Amino acid sequence: MNRPIRVLVSKIGLDGHDRGAKVIATALRDAGMEVIYTGLRQTPEMVVQAALQEDVDVIGVSILSGAHMSVFTRLTELLKQNNMQNVLVTGGGIIPEEDIKALENIGVGKLFTPGANTHEIASFIKDWVSKNRQF
Repeated sequence: MNRPIRVLVSKIGLDGHDRGAKVIATALRDAGMEVIYTGLRQTPEMVVQAALQEDVDVIGVSILSGAHMSVFTRLTELLKQNNMQNVLVTGGGIIPEEDIKALENIGVGKLFTPGANTHEIASFIKDWVSKNRQF
């Protein structure tokens, strides 16, 4: 790779708890990735626009509000509309196992629940990018 992996970390919706997102952003930065954190109270549209502007490889969403099905579905729709199907959408938070499976079926990458190992998250992203992105 000729440049660091570019990851956009976001908090979509009204949930104001961003400690987990900040921990992940720091861990990914420490793993050698370039991390852009969008801050709180983003919409899927705002996140996709930021992803376009920043030319990211990965969008990571931290979600604790229970709106994961609609948020991830809308993100994948917007990415398709903007010809960005080669961007990994991943994330974590309070997401039931059956919803994780449903989201993976619509193209969302691996989702991580509380307590996930940050090294595992970074490894997953690195592996996915090495197989799916060329730069």
